[in-house]
Amino acid sequence: MLSWYFQGLILGSAMILPLGPQNALVLNQGIRRQYHLMVATLCALSDLALIGAGIFGGSALLSQSPWLMALVTWGGVSFLFWYGWGAFRVAMSPDVALTSEETRKQGRVRIIISMLAATWLNPHVYLDTFVVLGSLGSQLEAEPKRWFAIGTISASFLWFFGLALMASMLAPRLRTALAQRIINGGVALVMVVIGLRLAGEGIDLLKTLAG
Repeated sequence: MLSWYFQGLILGSAMILPLGPQNALVLNQGIRRQYHLMVATLCALSDLALIGAGIFGGSALLSQSPWLMALVTWGGVSFLFWYGWGAFRVAMSPDVALTSEETRKQGRVRIIISMLAATWLNPHVYLDTFVVLGSLGSQLEAEPKRWFAIGTISASFLWFFGLALMASMLAPRLRTALAQRIINGGVALVMVVIGLRLAGEGIDLLKTLAG
């Protein structure tokens, strides 16, 4: 059964590695050394719930709820533009080091809300876990399915904790003014690009529903 575990591990790694809202949030909190392990834990646990739901039957719910998908999509667009705007303001601040320090002091509740939004308002998460993993996992027998799910979940835990710890270790080098401008500028760009792409998908969804 280890072959199914490694298949899940490889597929899960391939799906989680591209920079997205979750990774950007974990990276930023790691650099700030503020609740970064908590954020990594919550991201991994959210993936556990989503992967489990997708592989063990949740894909049917998504395919039968186009309005739910549209709602999640536009919620995700709003969050991505809001987070991207915040990162852009930090990158363009005259005193970026001071602004980054002020941002670092944000409360635990706000960080948790941002993490939940980055995960649960990202429709690509549902496509990855419910559609891709769900369609593959649903074809397997009970035992291979469990090992496949454990493999994909392991990829999330290894990645998020590795990213948080790596960012924390490199924090002294990444807290310089130049590094903060580059990192926050890159995060803002990624958020806006993903947000625009989601907005296009959201418009297509609304057209389909209206038709």
